[in-house]
Amino acid sequence: MSTASSTLGSSGAATSRRAFHLRMILIVGIVAALEFYGRFVADATLFSPPSKIVQSFFTDIMGDARIVRALWICIVEIAVAYVLSIVFGVTTGLLVGATPFTRRAFFPVVIALYVIPQVSFLPLTILLFGLGPAAKIAFGFSHAIFPIIINVVSGMRTVRELHLNAARSMGASRLDTIRHVVLPHMVPSLFTGLRLGMTLNLLGVILAELYVSNSGVGFFTRLFAEDFNPGPLFALIGSLAIIAIAFNEIVRIAERRLTPGAHRKTIIKTAGKEKQ
Repeated sequence: MSTASSTLGSSGAATSRRAFHLRMILIVGIVAALEFYGRFVADATLFSPPSKIVQSFFTDIMGDARIVRALWICIVEIAVAYVLSIVFGVTTGLLVGATPFTRRAFFPVVIALYVIPQVSFLPLTILLFGLGPAAKIAFGFSHAIFPIIINVVSGMRTVRELHLNAARSMGASRLDTIRHVVLPHMVPSLFTGLRLGMTLNLLGVILAELYVSNSGVGFFTRLFAEDFNPGPLFALIGSLAIIAIAFNEIVRIAERRLTPGAHRKTIIKTAGKEKQ
């Protein structure tokens, strides 16, 4: 049994290494192709090779205190909008999915609001919150909250009635039932909603930055584009991509640690490697 487990573990590790090497080869190949295209084919006013983009990142982006400050403000806006969407999204989802009656009454309203293109709410957001950070936070919030609500409700529907009846028969209150029965069952669905919410939150905040900002990341993006300065433009876009990757990685780590059974699998894998 242990021999079979170690064989499967080593086979999985070898597959992971091959996948990693293939991914690195693909990335290096794409970067090399873009470098060649940028240096020998593309118009210098429209495209920069990766080497010049990296140089622009350190000289034009990190070397400008105004842009660095704008990036930090953008990070704060993304974080605040995401935290608010989690708090209100999970709370609303629990209330909507609490009973079959509330699901039938309110869930269609949530779906109807979700399918409306959120960009159509941007003028209303500007009217309500102005041109400052509040508008960007509100626009990111409006993007992120709906997938969280929908996945919370869907996760609550996966809880078996047998488990709910068992909790009630043992005298569990509604709060105890939600805490010890409903929440553990809906964690996978919840984190699906959190990942989707993070992606849409980033989209909402960055869209608002592009159309609302008069001194933030969106302002500098428009400035570089209008000046036909592709090096700093792509470097700034790359900075936003790094921010997005960092936030999504935080969500992934939280999912791995909080999903029932995931931490136990990690411990088992570690123990298997130590035995080897």
